[in-house]
Amino acid sequence: MEKNFVSNKDESVVMFKSPVLDKLSRIHWSVPLFIFVPVVLYFIYRSFFVVHVSIGWIPVLFIIGIFGWSFTEYVLHRYGFHRELPGKLGKRIHFVIHGVHHDYPNDTHRLVMVPSLSIPLAFFFYFLFWLLLGPNLTSPLYAGFVAGYLIYDMTHYAIHHYAFKSKYWIKIKLHHMKHHYQQPDRGYGVSSSFWDAIFKSEFRGK
Repeated sequence: MEKNFVSNKDESVVMFKSPVLDKLSRIHWSVPLFIFVPVVLYFIYRSFFVVHVSIGWIPVLFIIGIFGWSFTEYVLHRYGFHRELPGKLGKRIHFVIHGVHHDYPNDTHRLVMVPSLSIPLAFFFYFLFWLLLGPNLTSPLYAGFVAGYLIYDMTHYAIHHYAFKSKYWIKIKLHHMKHHYQQPDRGYGVSSSFWDAIFKSEFRGK
């Protein structure tokens, strides 16, 4: 079987000549929690006490937001992170965005999104939802969307560095490990394999 990684140890490769840029390319797994848990709490508060969304609609829109993230996660991973543009620059961009994770899959400091990527994406999706839904409905939906992102990031870290005992989580882990070590062109869902089933990107020979 073809080897799909450079090192399976918990080690980091230098990606940038600049020490500052290279430092910013690494992140502790807890950083997204410190940044985005307050965002989730704020938009839940805003839903109840500022824009006064109907109490029956808040959990519905929150769940829709989580579901919306799971779809976004799949699309970003399949068509963004795994898309390699032509030429040396294309290869370099792919390596920086996602290729480094496949080369060094157990690098502790490159398993969750760095703020330089997650924060611009957060602003982009907030304004997209605001334009489509208006400020009121956006609040609970966006809270769920960001919560879904946090579930994804924490799941991804745990998949690589936690020994699961639950059958459900073992199944999630095995799905992602198969993506890394056997068929990197299949199995793009991380926190769920649902969209792989919908879009026929399940593993061959399953």
